[in-house]
Amino acid sequence: MILSLNGGSSSLKFAVYRFRGAAEERVFSGAVEAIGEASGKAWLRSGEKALQEQSGKFPDHTAAIKTMFAALDKQGAEKLEAAGHRIVHGGPKFIAPQLIDEKLKAGLKELIPFAPLHLPSQIAMIEAVAAHFPDLLQVACFDTAFHSGMPEVAQRFALPHELWEQGIRRYGFHGLSYEYVVGKLGQELGQRAIIAHLGNGASMVALKDGLPMDTSMGLTPTGGFMMGTRSGDLDPGVLIHLLKSGYSADQLESLVDHQAGLVGVSGQTSDMKTLLQKSQTDNAAGIAVKMFAYQARKFIGAYAAVLNGLDTLVFTGGIGERAPEVRAEICSGLEYLGVALDTSANGRNAEVISLPGTKCTVRVVQTDEDLMIVRHTLELVSSKQA
Repeated sequence: MILSLNGGSSSLKFAVYRFRGAAEERVFSGAVEAIGEASGKAWLRSGEKALQEQSGKFPDHTAAIKTMFAALDKQGAEKLEAAGHRIVHGGPKFIAPQLIDEKLKAGLKELIPFAPLHLPSQIAMIEAVAAHFPDLLQVACFDTAFHSGMPEVAQRFALPHELWEQGIRRYGFHGLSYEYVVGKLGQELGQRAIIAHLGNGASMVALKDGLPMDTSMGLTPTGGFMMGTRSGDLDPGVLIHLLKSGYSADQLESLVDHQAGLVGVSGQTSDMKTLLQKSQTDNAAGIAVKMFAYQARKFIGAYAAVLNGLDTLVFTGGIGERAPEVRAEICSGLEYLGVALDTSANGRNAEVISLPGTKCTVRVVQTDEDLMIVRHTLELVSSKQA
């Protein structure tokens, strides 16, 4: 029994998997939402069956961990063998999953400036799990690790060398999601592939023979194309202009991370489902959706240039898996790459949504970062026990 923990800046998602030989079974899944806010929610499920739901105030991630363990204990969960954590940023040092010890925790604390919104709470979660189960093995799985083998020309910004030496580079994120999709598709991925992870956070990766060649997010998850509340790439002059106009660094951070993207352009919401419903009659909602698809399409074109063509385009993440209108809008104009959607297959979110015989196969894959985390955890724990 292995626990997967995925902590965001104001949320905790978790799952418990049981391994029996080659069999992988998700026993429980749950979340604690709106951590640090006046009113939050916690829930626990087994499959589609709701087991527990509670409202309340969860002041921090330590309280969220306590709530999670209380819910699992109430359901009589079996003894855990280990816990795996999604760690958002590994910096230049951590490029593979690692067992957590004091040295690794100290290394994570040094990386806080790279991800100040996420790393402090993720470190707090590690310590809260250790307080509850002092002898439980814990594993750190880094969301940046998948991209660490990208060519240097793709990792570097056009900045002085000393900044590269200080770790200012393109790291990329959603690595656990990409790793899962690559493993699931195997040879079906083809030699030249692009995976688009589209959710509230959105990114893309270009793959050659399953290995990353380039990715859209950069030093932080704010880079790339527009997202739910994040701006994506901006002319640096915009930020300099705003700084000179009186914005503080904290105000800029809030702007590009929480007030931009779909919510900023629409002036309403970051929820793609709501925007799609309003897009026919509400101009702001419509332009937000069109901008999202337009920017994603531009990245696909750029990455097809990196790969010298395209064999497979994969959509994953909440929007990628469940928004056929967005997939169709993104693919409109990619005919030159051999992309042609089967309207019926796309409408029902089929596994393959391209027309038979087309040059580029377009797929929809339901990602599973939790399973990737527990697989890494099982592998490391098993090697330690061997």
